[in-house]
Amino acid sequence: MTSSRVDYEMLVSEGSPQPMEAVADTIYAQAVDDHPSARFTWTIKNFSTFLGEKMSSDPLLRVVVFPNGEHLSLYLDAADSMTLPYGWSIYAQFSLAVVNQMNSSFTVRKHTQHQFNTRCSDWGFTSFMQLKELCEEGRGYLMNDTCVIEVDVTVRRTSEFSSHNPKRKTGYVGLKNEGASCCMNSLIQSLYHLPYLRKAVYQIPTAENDRPSGSVPLALQSVFYKLQHSETSVATKELIKSLGWEKNESFIQHEVQELSMVFCEKLDDKMKGTIVEGTILHLFEGHYVNFVECIDVDYRSSSMRSFYNLQLDVKGCRDVYASFDKYVEVERLEGVNGYYAETHGLQDAKKRIRFLDFPPVLQLQLKRFDYDFMRDTTVKINDRYEFPLQLDLDREDGKYLSPVANRNIRNLYTLYSVLVHSDGVDGGHYYAYVRPALSDQWFKFDDERVIQEHQNVALDEQYGGDELRQIKLGLNNSSFNYIKQSNAYMLVYIRESEKGNIICNVEEKDIAEHLRITLKKEPKEAHLYTIIKVSCEEDLHKQIGKHIYFDLVDHGKVCCFRIRKQDSFALIQETVAKIFKVAVHCQRLWMWAKRKNHTYRPHRQLTPQEKAQHVGYLRNYITKDDNAELHLFLEVEDKEDLQPISPCERTKDEIMLFFKHYDPLKEELRYVGKLFVKRTGKPVDILSKLKKLAGYGQGEEIELFEELQFEPNVKCVHIDKRLSFEGSKLEDGDIICFQKVVHIKNTNTMRYPDVVSFLEYVHNRQMIESQNKSTIN
Repeated sequence: MTSSRVDYEMLVSEGSPQPMEAVADTIYAQAVDDHPSARFTWTIKNFSTFLGEKMSSDPLLRVVVFPNGEHLSLYLDAADSMTLPYGWSIYAQFSLAVVNQMNSSFTVRKHTQHQFNTRCSDWGFTSFMQLKELCEEGRGYLMNDTCVIEVDVTVRRTSEFSSHNPKRKTGYVGLKNEGASCCMNSLIQSLYHLPYLRKAVYQIPTAENDRPSGSVPLALQSVFYKLQHSETSVATKELIKSLGWEKNESFIQHEVQELSMVFCEKLDDKMKGTIVEGTILHLFEGHYVNFVECIDVDYRSSSMRSFYNLQLDVKGCRDVYASFDKYVEVERLEGVNGYYAETHGLQDAKKRIRFLDFPPVLQLQLKRFDYDFMRDTTVKINDRYEFPLQLDLDREDGKYLSPVANRNIRNLYTLYSVLVHSDGVDGGHYYAYVRPALSDQWFKFDDERVIQEHQNVALDEQYGGDELRQIKLGLNNSSFNYIKQSNAYMLVYIRESEKGNIICNVEEKDIAEHLRITLKKEPKEAHLYTIIKVSCEEDLHKQIGKHIYFDLVDHGKVCCFRIRKQDSFALIQETVAKIFKVAVHCQRLWMWAKRKNHTYRPHRQLTPQEKAQHVGYLRNYITKDDNAELHLFLEVEDKEDLQPISPCERTKDEIMLFFKHYDPLKEELRYVGKLFVKRTGKPVDILSKLKKLAGYGQGEEIELFEELQFEPNVKCVHIDKRLSFEGSKLEDGDIICFQKVVHIKNTNTMRYPDVVSFLEYVHNRQMIESQNKSTIN
């Protein structure tokens, strides 16, 4: 299974409406004062043809529905949000439903909540339900080509949103979905409720001046502390940034197994040399032994392997015990798949696995996804698969254990949490059932929603499988098999003999003093500050061709500091002067802007009027998001001794372009510099400068390409050197890639003879790497 899908808990549409968009009448927010709650039913007739139409509606909240691949997308949208008053914001709790017209008890309904504002004006489910299920005859969702959509919505003031307190009912709070972060949220809740681990995380040394966005331990400490003390749901943006997912990856599903490994490895590394060294290994690491015995020659071998979690087969297994039986069964290695036995060469052999020890906290990853060779695609296995409340891995005289395993340790486990995956392979949502302190009470942690659940919901209803459901329509009875799309995906067990140590008390004294002081102040003072991130050409030289290939810079790896919103912009310049050793009069600062093609470029230099304002004014000029960062590009003009000088005044006819050089022989792309050119000028006028930047002789022939976009596909187009920059529609911040002209006779000796083919290769490689990271083996 790949991680290239978007979580159905969020859908943000930018620019023009999606294809085949259908819009219902408006749910007005004027009801906030008098009627905060409302139910809206939308009957869509001629559904099969209606999907191709677009209907208009008035603001404020409206229902939007359209097909998205094999799924139906359904969400709420703030219509014409850009025309609403400055600073508008609406908090809504709502449910969206596709009504079953045969039997309302089978209506598909999903709940969520969202703070609607200018920057995030829509929210809902990109994979609400499968179109196949919706349209299947006899299901009851589409009757006479008519579909019924139902919405229950409660609109509240922002102040009421901040007072929303699930802790009053459950004693716990949830985590905000930052865009496909539900997988991480479910895992964090499972980790947080292990007090032994939480206490160890609090005791990892972190510097008082560190920022959570640059430190996984500090970010996790912050999230844990807020889960412990906050009255409302907790944001995870800083944790996402610390993991390096602040750009596109936060909208990419990361598998539970991958995330678990990331957290374990990073925390274990940070714990080395501290009083909590070895905590991760103690809690989660187990070991097994691979035994191989050749059939035709006298040769045996064994090797020990460690694991943080075990992947268990679901297909063909009725329960966890059947999966363990399959895990340790003898495997025949024959023919070309035989075992290489050193001097004996390739041999037929028998291979088996036996466990040396199991960890105190046993994480079992259920292989719910498999590759279907007949259909050439990955499919989800929704087969019924049972798991016990108590798991005995010493059963049948320790059949799973190695002969040298310590038999004095009792491997009896109690189920602690169940992580669930809902929906199909191309979309989906994760949530967790956890019973804190191993009490009898289970809780469902579904992003921001936290509710109590009965044990049978956390266990029996997550087994998956088919159910025969009876539908009565008029005088006829009909039935169909209903496949459960929500089922257990990961199980966490705690060894009975260790639960007293793992479920321990976590007191305030267990948290470092500077951490307590910082985190107590943070909620009260965070809104007073703006995060400033300043990049310069040195960052471009360091990153392009090494960490990044597209665009110009990764803002997660540039200079970062905080400034109070009420401070003057001059304080930013003074701070830049201290950090970069560039006097204020030698600085020229540019604003970054996101373009419609999803690229991010320096857009324009700051005006004297803007620099005379306070920081908050400038930040609000760019975005109305209180948590937004202010990104700046520092342009410095150097003289021959490399000392910065006051930048020359720009004319309105000049634009700033960035240049990357591609070497097809080395398959290397690197940043070589920027130039100011006249809009009316032509590339032929600067060829000598480009050759000098690349170290070429003046007799070399070069060609130029403009880098336009990289998502969803690479777009890099050839530039006519005799056409003006203005004629080629080049503007401030644009990127030109150039290289030597490669003659046709030499192209066969090169894998990627031009920068276009190289960027396509890099794009495809990054996609494959991202998919491989989260493929379940």
